[in-house]
Amino acid sequence: MMRTRIKICGLTRVEDVQAAVAAGADAIGFVFYPKSPRYVTPEQAAELIRAVPPFVTCTGLFVNATPEEVAATCKVAPISLIQLHGDETVEQSAAIAEAAGRQFMRVFRVKPDTQPSDLLEYEQRNRAASPLFTSLLLDTFVDAYGGAGKGFDWSLIPKDLAPRVVLSGGLSVHNATDAVARVRPYAVDISSGVEAAKGIKDARKIAAFVAAVRAGDTMIESETHHDERPGEAAVPR
Repeated sequence: MMRTRIKICGLTRVEDVQAAVAAGADAIGFVFYPKSPRYVTPEQAAELIRAVPPFVTCTGLFVNATPEEVAATCKVAPISLIQLHGDETVEQSAAIAEAAGRQFMRVFRVKPDTQPSDLLEYEQRNRAASPLFTSLLLDTFVDAYGGAGKGFDWSLIPKDLAPRVVLSGGLSVHNATDAVARVRPYAVDISSGVEAAKGIKDARKIAAFVAAVRAGDTMIESETHHDERPGEAAVPR
């Protein structure tokens, strides 16, 4: 049984970093997009990262930044993973990661007319373009960048792709259990769904979200054991 990883994004305060870590988050995210209400400077992020213990991944979200800008940010704020959320091409994404010397996630903003084959093809193109590519993060297409807390049709995600993706977009305490049980993603990513206000997290919502994700894991484990035939080991997802 593999537990779903959890990322809390858009952190701006040390108390929110501490709340995410205390709740059991596997990763936290900082937004380096100046137009976002959750924007932090590289210097602010560096200060927040000092509150992060070992084995919690620090991620930086960028939108249409140049390789030089991303590399400069990484020199100040010691993030270990880049999240590219703009209109970067596959080639540009690879160049940014190479310049920064960091692995990266590529965001795919799902539209109403997106097909399952589009997701598979895009993942394959990114994986072929750079050894630093880790996974797709699936979010909902809106006019703004950086996520808007809106969901998309999860049935578009191919079952063979789901265990490798990070699911985002419209997640909340109320639908996280169902999302995990239905999609079975590698990880989930939430920002506005655990906020008291834009850029201000709610510790109780973070803890409740983590519990909801774990409830989804428990449902999957129960289904796996129920489907298991006598004498046959469970097949890990």
